[in-house]
Amino acid sequence: MKHWVAILAMGSLVGCSTLDPYTGESKTSNAAKGAGIGAVAGAIVGAATASKKDRKKGALTGALGGAAIGGGIGYYMDRQEMALRQRLEGSGVRVQREGDNIRLIMPGNITFGTNRSDIRTDFYDTLESVTVVLQEFDKTAIRVSGHTDSTGSDVYNQSLSEQRANSVASFFSNSGVAYGRVQAVGYGERYPLASNDSESGRQANRRVELELLPL
Repeated sequence: MKHWVAILAMGSLVGCSTLDPYTGESKTSNAAKGAGIGAVAGAIVGAATASKKDRKKGALTGALGGAAIGGGIGYYMDRQEMALRQRLEGSGVRVQREGDNIRLIMPGNITFGTNRSDIRTDFYDTLESVTVVLQEFDKTAIRVSGHTDSTGSDVYNQSLSEQRANSVASFFSNSGVAYGRVQAVGYGERYPLASNDSESGRQANRRVELELLPL
């Protein structure tokens, strides 16, 4: 039984090797990783819930079902990541993949004016590009988080981060993204990406992030 589950898991990984269009290197897709993990988890559950004589059959059935579920989520997020990278290339927005989640990091200098929470008009096109992808891939939840540097009081920074997150969230909702998919939260200066001791570090910390999570 273990032999066949291992073959299935390895087949999922090897069969779904792809070429990363940004590095030119071969990599295992997140869909394949999800299928492999799902196969193992499904096999364990299938074997545990089957009768003793049907344990092998239950493990194989569970492995197949788990691979399909795990691979399906990974494949969906793979496609969404690719669409975002294509549309946001050269925009200044960074796209990061974290398991089945996708994170977009929008630097404050291209998103908002200094100490302002209204979106810069020259950033509308970028947000509209994100909106197109969000509408196409509507099986994801969207968490918009605002962040600041440490300059100013905690109360001011918290308020500014909330206002900026709400501005971006409202842009999506007003552009046709279902309101229930979007959550806005402000974190003030609590989660810096870099040291606030330098101007470059403070600039990196002034940002809005989008986290896309599968529903």
